Amino acid sequence: MQSGNQTAPSSKRRLWAGRILSGIAVLFLVFDGVIKVMVIPPVVESMARLGWPVRLAPALGILELLLIAVYLIPRTAVLGAILLTGYLGGAVATHVRIGDPLFTHALFPIYIAVLLWGGLFLRDDRVRTLLTPRT
Repeated sequence: MQSGNQTAPSSKRRLWAGRILSGIAVLFLVFDGVIKVMVIPPVVESMARLGWPVRLAPALGILELLLIAVYLIPRTAVLGAILLTGYLGGAVATHVRIGDPLFTHALFPIYIAVLLWGGLFLRDDRVRTLLTPRT
């Protein structure tokens, strides 16, 4: 009976840690998606600097927001994480293509992906089982 009581707080902490990691990534991505949809001046400047037509910003923002919604639904969270990883991989490629600084710009989408997957790993037993090495 004691071992059951000892694992409950640990899994509760793990769940909340996962929610916090996921929340940080989701808040950033929602902000990024919304400003792309709104096409505010910094987005116009950023799109031009990255070599993307500004007319694509709203479509990219809507796509990003839809992928976040897929990630936030527990049954489709893994699919959302996979799709968001692909989306963020495109961002890495874009930053590398124009020669942005590696650790601050080019790898930043990877940091977000690590938060997404780390949060999902901590929140979802199925993902943890799949990704945990077996001995």
